[in-house]
Amino acid sequence: MEDNRQNAGNKGKTFPLPPKKKKDTSWKKWVRFIWIGLIAVVLGISGLFFAVSQGFLGEMPDVKELENPDIYVASEIISSDGVLLGKFEKEKTQPITYKQLPPYLIYALQAKEDERFKEHSGIDLKSILRAVRYGGDRGGGSTITQQLAKLLFTKEPSKNPIKRVIQKLKEWSVAVSLEKRYTKEEIITLYFNKFDFTYNANGIEMASKIYFNKTTSELTLPEAAVFVAMLEAPIANNPMRNPERAKRRRDVVLQQMFETGYLDQATYDKAINTPVQVDYHPIKNINDDYSAYYKFYLRKEIDKYLEGYEKETGKKLNLYKDGLKIYVTLDSKMQKYAEEAIKEHLTDLQKRFDAEQRGRKNRPFYYLTDKQVNSVMTQAMKRTGRYKQLKAAGVSEDSILLEFHKPIKTSRFTWAGEEEVEMSPWDSIRYHKQIAQAGLMSMVPGSGEIKAWVGGIDWQHFQYDHIKQGKRQVGSTFKPFVYATAIMKLGMTPCSAVSNGTYDHKGWHVPGRGGMLTLKDALAHSQNPVAARLIEMTGVDAVIQTARDLGVTEDIPRNNTIALGSSDITIYEMLGAYSTFANYGNYNKPEMIWRIEDANGRVIKEVNVEPKEVMNPMYAYTMIELMKGVAQFGTASGELGRKGISKAVEIAGKTGTTQNNSDGWFMGITPKLATGAWVGWEDRATHFFGTGEGQGAKMALPIWAIFMKKVWADKSLGITPDDKFVRPSDWKDGCSNLKGLGEGYGDDGGLQTIDEIKNPRPVEPTPKNNTEKKEENVNENLHSNDEVDFNK
Repeated sequence: MEDNRQNAGNKGKTFPLPPKKKKDTSWKKWVRFIWIGLIAVVLGISGLFFAVSQGFLGEMPDVKELENPDIYVASEIISSDGVLLGKFEKEKTQPITYKQLPPYLIYALQAKEDERFKEHSGIDLKSILRAVRYGGDRGGGSTITQQLAKLLFTKEPSKNPIKRVIQKLKEWSVAVSLEKRYTKEEIITLYFNKFDFTYNANGIEMASKIYFNKTTSELTLPEAAVFVAMLEAPIANNPMRNPERAKRRRDVVLQQMFETGYLDQATYDKAINTPVQVDYHPIKNINDDYSAYYKFYLRKEIDKYLEGYEKETGKKLNLYKDGLKIYVTLDSKMQKYAEEAIKEHLTDLQKRFDAEQRGRKNRPFYYLTDKQVNSVMTQAMKRTGRYKQLKAAGVSEDSILLEFHKPIKTSRFTWAGEEEVEMSPWDSIRYHKQIAQAGLMSMVPGSGEIKAWVGGIDWQHFQYDHIKQGKRQVGSTFKPFVYATAIMKLGMTPCSAVSNGTYDHKGWHVPGRGGMLTLKDALAHSQNPVAARLIEMTGVDAVIQTARDLGVTEDIPRNNTIALGSSDITIYEMLGAYSTFANYGNYNKPEMIWRIEDANGRVIKEVNVEPKEVMNPMYAYTMIELMKGVAQFGTASGELGRKGISKAVEIAGKTGTTQNNSDGWFMGITPKLATGAWVGWEDRATHFFGTGEGQGAKMALPIWAIFMKKVWADKSLGITPDDKFVRPSDWKDGCSNLKGLGEGYGDDGGLQTIDEIKNPRPVEPTPKNNTEKKEENVNENLHSNDEVDFNK
C-alpha cells in the first residue's frame, strides 16, 4: 500500500533519470595511437636520415668525388737533384666497363648478394627484416649498393655498437645517394673495380690476371663464382690460402645461382664438379720497394704540415688528388747507392748466416726452448692480417692454427728475387724470421738534410721501418754520450787516463783487461770498464741530459748500464745526435722535406731547420778527435782497411754490438756527410752465435763503407775522401785546450772528482792468461769490448 503511494508520487517527475548506456570508443583511441605512432616513426626515421645526410652525426663522404675519378692528380716527390722519386697516388688498378663483365659474373653477384638488386633504390627492407628475424642465418641485409658504400667510405666497421649503428645509417644514406647518381650497371661496375681481392689484386681485372692469368671477360663460370665468394671474405675464401674453403663457398654461390634460375641443371652440375685451379701470376705493387720506407715516414710528415695549413687557411688539401709538389732533401743518387750497399752486403751476410743455421732444430733462434719458440711464433702469427681477419670472422683458435699449418702457394723473399713456393703460412713466418734486416740513414750535419733513407730490405714482405719506427738496443754507440758528458762536466780531455780493470759495483760486473787507458784509446777500442767508471763519475742523470740535448727522446733507463748501450733508440735519433759533433756542437733536427707546393706552385710549407746550441765547439771537436781513433786504429780500422778505405780519410765513427750479437751498428761521420747503419733480425733471439761474425764491425760497417765508396766515386756529389773536419781556431793539441771554457756548457761544479781521475783506485789484477803481458803494451792487444750482458 505504502509502496504504491510512493510510485504514484514519482509519476511525472523528470529527475533523477535512469543512466544512459555508454558507447564503446576504445577502438578509436587505439587507431589514433597507432597513427600517431606511425607518423612519429616516419618522422623519426626521416629526421634521422636527414641528420645523417647533413652530417649532424659526423662528417659524410662526398659522393660527388666518384663522378670524375680521372681528375685525381697524384702528388709528386721531387729529390734535391731534381729527380722524380715517386708519387702519392690512388692504388694501382685497371678499371673495366660493364660490357667487359661476363654475364654469369653479374648473375652470380646478384644471386649471392642481392636478389632484388634491380627492384630497390639502395635499401632492401625485406632483406633487412629477414636478417633481423633470422639473425643473419639466411643472408645479410646489405644490398650491393650498401656494400659499395661501405667499400668506398666506411672501410673498417667500428667495434663500438653505437658507432657501428651510425656507420650503418651513413651507409644507407650513401647508398641512396649512389642510386640517385648512378645506373644499376654503373654501381655493379664500380663495385667490381674497387674491391680488393688481396695479393695486390685491386679490382676484378687485376684479380683475374693474378689468380687465373686471364682477363675478366675470359673468366669461366666457376672462376667467376670464386670471385663472388671472395666478396664476403677475401682472405678466408681465398683460393690461394684456403683452397678447400674457397671451393665450398664457390659451390654455395653456384647453388644460389641454380636456385634463383640463373643456371639450368646441366650447367650447374658441370660447374660444381670443376675443381678450383689457380694460375697464380703475382704483380708486384709499384710501392713494394725501398722507396716505400721513406714514403711511409714522408706521408706522416706531410699530413702534419697539411693539417697545420688547414687550420691556418681553412682549406683542405688531399695528398692523393690535388697534385702537390713535395720537394725533399733526399738525393736520388745517394738513395740508390744506399739501397745498393744494403743489398750487396746482406746478400753475402745472409749466406754466412744460413750456413751457420744449417741443420739446427731451432733455426733461426738461439737460447730458446721449444716452448719459447712456439710462443714467439704464435705471437707473430697473431700479428698477421690473415689471423686478424679469421678471428674477426669468428673462427676458433684451433681452426685458425690448422689453417696456418696448411701448405698453400705463396711468395717468399730471397736476395735473388721473389720466389714462388708451396708452404704453410706458419713455415713462411719462420722462414722470413731468419732473413737479416737493415736500415741506413744519411744526412748533412750542417743543415739537417736527410740524403738517404732505407728503412728495410723489401716492403712487400717486411713492412716495418727501421729508421724511425724501429727502436733497437744501441750498444757501444751510446758511449760517445758518456764521454761527452765526462769532458763537459769533469773537465776531462782525450789524454785523461782511466782504469780499464774489471769493474764491480752493486752487483754489476764488467770484465776488464787491466791497465790505464786514455779516453781516446778507451773509446777507440770500446772498452766497457772505462765507460762504466765514467758514468759513475758523471752520474747517470747528467749522461741522460746530454742525450736529451743531442735530440734523443726515447726512454732511457735511469741506470748505469746505459753507458754500455742498454737503451733502445732509433737510427733517426742516433744519427741526429752524432751529427751535432760535426756541426760545432749545434743540433739540427733531421728533416726530409724542403718545401711543399700546391698544383699552382703556391708554397704550402717551407721547412726551416733551426739549430740548437748544445755544447761548445771545442767540446764537439774533441768528440770528433776521439771518434777518429775508432777508424784509425780502433774497432773499425780493420774492416775499413779490408774495404779499401785509407786511414788518411778523416772518419769519426763508433761501432756497436749488443747482447748476444742481436744488433750490429756503425755510426760514421765524414766532414760533409753523417751516416748510420744497423743490421739485425726481427727477433733478438735470432743472431750469429759468435761475436766474430755478429759484431757491428762485421754486420753494419761494411754497408757504410760500400755506401761511402760509391758516394766518393760520384764526383757530381762534391763529397770526397780528401775532405777535412774544420778545427776550432783556438784548437791546440786536444789535451790542453779544454780548460777555462765559459759557463753554460756544463764544466762548472764537476771538478770535485778530478782527484779520482789523477789518483785512480788500485788496478784490479789482469786475467791469468794476460799476466805475462807488460802493462805498457796493453793497448797493442786490445779487442772490442762492445758486447756485454747487461743483466750481470
